[in-house]
Amino acid sequence: MSDAPESPSTPPVILQVLPSMVTGGVERGTVEIAQAIVQSEGVALVASAGGPLSASIERAGGRHFTLPLKTKNPLGIWRNAARLEALIRAENVRIVHARSRAPAWSAWLACQRTGAHFVTTYHGTYSEDFPLKRRYNAIMARGEIVIAASRFIADLIKAQHGVPEERIRVIPRGVDTAIYDPAIIVPDRLFRLARTWRLPDGAPTVVLPGRLTSWKGHAVLLEAMARLQRPDVCCVFVGSDQGRSAYTKSLLAQAASLGIAEQVRLVGHCEDMPAAMMLSDVVVHASTKPEAFGRVVIEAQAMGRPVVAADLGGPVETVEHEVTGWRVPPGNPEALAGAIAHALSLDADARRDLGERARASVPTVRAMQDATLDVYEEVLKRGR
Repeated sequence: MSDAPESPSTPPVILQVLPSMVTGGVERGTVEIAQAIVQSEGVALVASAGGPLSASIERAGGRHFTLPLKTKNPLGIWRNAARLEALIRAENVRIVHARSRAPAWSAWLACQRTGAHFVTTYHGTYSEDFPLKRRYNAIMARGEIVIAASRFIADLIKAQHGVPEERIRVIPRGVDTAIYDPAIIVPDRLFRLARTWRLPDGAPTVVLPGRLTSWKGHAVLLEAMARLQRPDVCCVFVGSDQGRSAYTKSLLAQAASLGIAEQVRLVGHCEDMPAAMMLSDVVVHASTKPEAFGRVVIEAQAMGRPVVAADLGGPVETVEHEVTGWRVPPGNPEALAGAIAHALSLDADARRDLGERARASVPTVRAMQDATLDVYEEVLKRGR
């Protein structure tokens, strides 16, 4: 094929690939980019094994193709490469944007066969606890341009895979400030949620949003709550255990052993996260492993909430210590308790000022969409 820049006369067809469209930051980001592609008069396609968010792609004006892209079986990956190759040829796809490792291997093979451009988003700090795992992860660093969710991830890509800086674009995840807006949260939404969470009237709330898994730091927060010695404060864990019932039971047992069982609420998945943030007096990020970005942090900041975050990974770049929130050493319940106590002690004026600074600092969905569209435009100008 020619190396000349490609003609912009027809709308570009862009295919995003990921394992499924169930729930999570990767899936929401896929929908947001599909919306941006359609708004820019491109053609947005998504291939995955399907899920509830598939309908969001259709509502955005894109199309979803159900393919068995969740498989990590080498034979399944090879077969998916043929399926994606057929889809690329049938739909005249010009860019394939891979968002997860197994689908990325299939997409890379399909792009090699068809000449379509290959772009990746490196979403996480992938583990390397098995032999050859780094080689498996390395597919996410093979994009013509590799999108990193944070400077932390960009540095990791360079260190682990030798990707030069000129092939990396740091594009933080964004929050939709039209949805995460304190001004639009009516009292009824807060009252309903407070009843669902069984919160006593006027009880201060410390909320940790995120799925129930050990590295999210729930146990650290429970230890901090015990040190806080504030029986009037409720500690709320918002998120599903995704079938990890043993972990849920261990948290309840820990709370009981610490003497704070009556203060702790495990409320499961929440459909109204803007209201959940608004109902929070302090939002805690307590992860003990570095996160690529930490979306719940900027969602809380967009709602003007005081945030206390572990000082590692992506939140280092989104929480300016003692300006838009506080950062504490990860896995340190004493430091966490001190920061929570300080946040709870703020008067109304100090909370308002901090909230305004935090809201003004958050990266937005629009900025993330525009930067990603710029990546697509850049690779199209390069030619095949």
